[in-house]
Amino acid sequence: MPETPTTSEPDRGIRTDLPHTARIWNYWLGGKDNYAVDQEVGEEIRRLHPGIGEYARADRQFLRRAVRYLVTECGIRQFLDIGTGLPTADNTHEVAQRLAPESRVVYADNDPIVLAHAAALLSSSPEGRTSYLDEDLRDTGTILARAGKLLDLSRPVALVLLGVVMFVEDDEEALRIVRRLMDALPTGSHLVLSHTVTRPDMPDVDAAVAFWNEHGTPRLTQRSPGTVAGFFEGLQLLGPGVVSCNRWHPGPAPGGEPAGEVAMFGGVARKR
Repeated sequence: MPETPTTSEPDRGIRTDLPHTARIWNYWLGGKDNYAVDQEVGEEIRRLHPGIGEYARADRQFLRRAVRYLVTECGIRQFLDIGTGLPTADNTHEVAQRLAPESRVVYADNDPIVLAHAAALLSSSPEGRTSYLDEDLRDTGTILARAGKLLDLSRPVALVLLGVVMFVEDDEEALRIVRRLMDALPTGSHLVLSHTVTRPDMPDVDAAVAFWNEHGTPRLTQRSPGTVAGFFEGLQLLGPGVVSCNRWHPGPAPGGEPAGEVAMFGGVARKR
């Protein structure tokens, strides 16, 4: 059964005069939860980097495939999804509960825009449970304590961090956050993480990120594929490793040709 998000002011702090990551992402995915300012910046970023819309789609498809894999191949029935973003088609609980109705999912985000739409994340199957926490990724202790009221943290949990660690600017702090969360989870738990990357062969990505950081909120940090792989250190990285999100267990490609890489890399790893 769903649980009601704990807030008395779901619209607090929402700025419709400034572009925002969650709403621009929603715009690129074809959603309706965005404003003219988000569309304008989204189009300018698309002009600088025409393939940017593919990042949003690749990240969502990576989520679907990773959750499906964890449920069907790894027996995971509990998910802690931090940095949820605006609800869209096939959210974590929808994918998991379609395959295993008893699955439990806790979402966490500190974005008032996401909080205002949190009810859409709480349509659980009768057999399962979902909950939403209005918490900051950096406050790992509070997230774990509150998540533990719905999830059994003595049993394996999939920690989902899609496109959220990139909003932590300091490399060491970002690494500490991920490790604190994984250290609190038992053997058999999994980490699912995606992150925008910088590479010499993708210079237009750097230009798009620079434009975003000048005009949008919150600021994001690019990292090299090697640095992103460091978030999985000490875990058993599952094949094919840390790769472009659209190259992680992809389905058949049209014409038999693999899709071109996007500068959003991701991976899945198991805690031993």
